[in-house]
Parts: sequence; C-alpha cells; structure tokens
Amino acid sequence: MARPKEFDRDEVLEAAIRVFREHGYEGSSAEMLVRAMGIGRQSLYDTFGDKWQLYCAAVQRYVACEIEAHVTALRGAPRALDGIRAMIERVVAEAPQACLGVNSICEFGRSRPELSEIQDASARALHIAIAKRVREAQADGEVAAVLDTEAAAGFVAASFATIRIAARGGADARELHSLGHMAMRALR
Repeated sequence: MARPKEFDRDEVLEAAIRVFREHGYEGSSAEMLVRAMGIGRQSLYDTFGDKWQLYCAAVQRYVACEIEAHVTALRGAPRALDGIRAMIERVVAEAPQACLGVNSICEFGRSRPELSEIQDASARALHIAIAKRVREAQADGEVAAVLDTEAAAGFVAASFATIRIAARGGADARELHSLGHMAMRALR
C-alpha cells in the first residue's frame, strides 16, 4: 500500500518557483529542487512527472499569481489612471526579485509550445485588464483620446519586462522609478 503524500503541493510548488526564479530551468538541478521543496526525488516525479512538467506547473502558478496581483492593483483605485499607476509602482517595487514569467520567455522564447500557451494566456488576461482601464482613463479625460488603447496596453505590459530586466541588470531604485514614470508619461 502506498503511503499518502505528507506535503502540501502548493507549498512545494512555491519552493520550486523560488529556485526557478533565481536559476532558470537549465540552472536548476533536481537536487536543488528537492532540497528547496523538502521532498524526496521520487515524490517530485510522482507528483509533477518530471523537471519540465514541474517547471511548467511553476510558471503556470507564478503567472496566475502575478496576473492576480497586477489586476488587484489595477482595479484597486477608483480612478483608472491611479490604478494603472499602482500597478506600475507594484512592478517597480517587486522588480529586484527575479520574475519567472520574464525569465521563462528569455530562456525559451517561443521554442516550447506548452510554455508559450501559458505565457500567451497570461499576456492576454493582463492586456485585457490594462486596456479596459486605459479606456476608462480616456473616458475620464486623463489619457489622450487619440491614443490607441490596444497599443497603450501592449506598451504598459512590455514596460514591465523592461523594468524587471533592468533590475536584474543592476538598475537602482531611482532608475527603476524613472522607467515606471516614463511608462506613465507614455499614456498622456
């Protein structure tokens, strides 16, 4: 009779996310993962399949949590422009921590269809949420009415990767805040 699992799947997945965020897929060994997750190698394989499936599950969970946090910040202010600002400020504040979403794109590009599906779904969800708030800000007269809503939403989302990559490259807090400020100015 098999022993029941004695760990919380979400907790061990969060531990794997921390390893993958810092070291990427290629730089994360199975030994690093099981040590961080606090489980045996067989439990890793029994629960997640293999390292690639674990990575995909980690990216899926990570981007879902990030999208939720972005949307919460975006919708957290009555004025649409303040919501957009709050979301950008959140990215600036979190930028010194490695972003698994951006890192997965940098590491794999579009070479792995299952990973691209995860990335595409999260990008669509974020784009829709940002575009909605940009339209609201346009209706309030806070964003130029002539600004293409879809292009503006794409630019704001792309600025997140820029900010996060700049942070990984050593940009200091002042530089990151400047990048966030420029993203806001692009909406005027």
